[in-house]
Amino acid sequence: MNTSTQAAAMTRQKSSDLGSTSKSSAEFLTFRLGAEEYGIDILRVQEIRSYEEPTRIANAPHFIKGVVNLRGVIVPVVDLRIKLGCETVEYNGFTVVIVLNVKGRVVGAVVDSVSDVLELARDQINPAPDMNTTVDTTFITGIASVGERMLILMDIEALMSSADMGLIDSALN
Repeated sequence: MNTSTQAAAMTRQKSSDLGSTSKSSAEFLTFRLGAEEYGIDILRVQEIRSYEEPTRIANAPHFIKGVVNLRGVIVPVVDLRIKLGCETVEYNGFTVVIVLNVKGRVVGAVVDSVSDVLELARDQINPAPDMNTTVDTTFITGIASVGERMLILMDIEALMSSADMGLIDSALN
């Protein structure tokens, strides 16, 4: 079973389990960007694909790598490592694209690797710290401690629909 098929099966299984999942918990797909681990709502994930070089679009921001044709749908691909300022960006066998459904639009997000799916109880999630920086951190919804791991939880929909991304028409918001 390839990565894409596994992710689609995992997403379908997680969606079907929602009836048995209490409102006091949520499921997150975890992935790495550099040395940090992030989590996004599993319900936003359509599939996970191996990285393939997208077709570059002229004058696109540097973090938008281009577009790919995904079964007849043209999908913009955003490198989250570049967008979020990771020190190094390397494309290797672990690099994957998380295909997301954001406000009815399909968008690809390049990450270093995908870890797993975690169910987190609401009491495991701490609020995001207030930071006085020039960097927009409004898409960070919380921080979770999972054993020795710190997991940064993000609202991927808010990040992908921010004005600087130019991917989602603000009139649709």
